[in-house]
Amino acid sequence: MDSPAAEAVIAGQLAAYNARDIETFMAFWHEAAEIFEHPSTLLAAGVAEIRARHLIRFREPDLHGKLVARMSVGNLVVDREIVTRNFPEGLGTLDVIAIYEVEGSKIARAWFKMGTPRIGAT
Repeated sequence: MDSPAAEAVIAGQLAAYNARDIETFMAFWHEAAEIFEHPSTLLAAGVAEIRARHLIRFREPDLHGKLVARMSVGNLVVDREIVTRNFPEGLGTLDVIAIYEVEGSKIARAWFKMGTPRIGAT
């Protein structure tokens, strides 16, 4: 897979994430996909776990991932985002580095490095 095709997959899933459209979002994930907290803590394995995790997240009324930068080599895409969330402590943002491995037209693996939430920052 070339970088532009892999980037198109990631752009599509980010748009679905921001729309909180679970069906479109899930269409970008491989049946056996895995999500990790960087570097190796498994957060979700398979589409059922990924769906359940995101159904909870998509309930947040202010959820939004703002793309700051994207780079890629082959089928590996790295995004830097500022994510707005409704934390238990209040509305805030956090920096996120997302690393996606795309196989075919689906995300096979993803790793997320989360920054410290900034409550009140939007």
